[in-house]
Amino acid sequence: MSRIGKKIILVPEKVKVEFKDGRLHIQGPKGSVSRVFHKTMEIEISAKEIQVKRKDDSRESRSLHGLTRTLVYNMVKGVTDGFEKKLEIIGLGYKAQVQGKALQLTLGYTNPIQFDLPESVQAKVDANTKITLLSPDREILGDVASKLRALRLPEPYKGTGIRYEGEVIIRKVGKTGTAAAA
Repeated sequence: MSRIGKKIILVPEKVKVEFKDGRLHIQGPKGSVSRVFHKTMEIEISAKEIQVKRKDDSRESRSLHGLTRTLVYNMVKGVTDGFEKKLEIIGLGYKAQVQGKALQLTLGYTNPIQFDLPESVQAKVDANTKITLLSPDREILGDVASKLRALRLPEPYKGTGIRYEGEVIIRKVGKTGTAAAA
């Protein structure tokens, strides 16, 4: 039996859980999330808890057991507390601002970039260089953060670009110029 898969997930009071036709739908104060799970997984819902069980002991079922439990736990945590990712923009003249349901980014290109956010993701910008992304869905949040970072990857010589908060960029030494003069 999977050590993670056999753990019981406690459901807070304000959260509604519904499982129909292999799709789990969870609704809470921060939003709602839904996901389809593999047919070998059984999700049992009681008054205040959710338990994930597998139908058989096949290799596939055993490998999906812990994963399914973790995905369900993240769904419950997302609709109650929510998830957040923080990004930093570093560079001369680089900035971001929120315009409705989109981010407008000035990243040293000829034109500013208009980045449309998905329905479940919200953004806040502090001091024009710190972006905070909020969402009840952890998967979508990570995907949006990685797409934003890919717009201007951190550069190893000057350290400019978009990076996750606390990310360490290994800096390279540039050319010195004295050896080229000889």
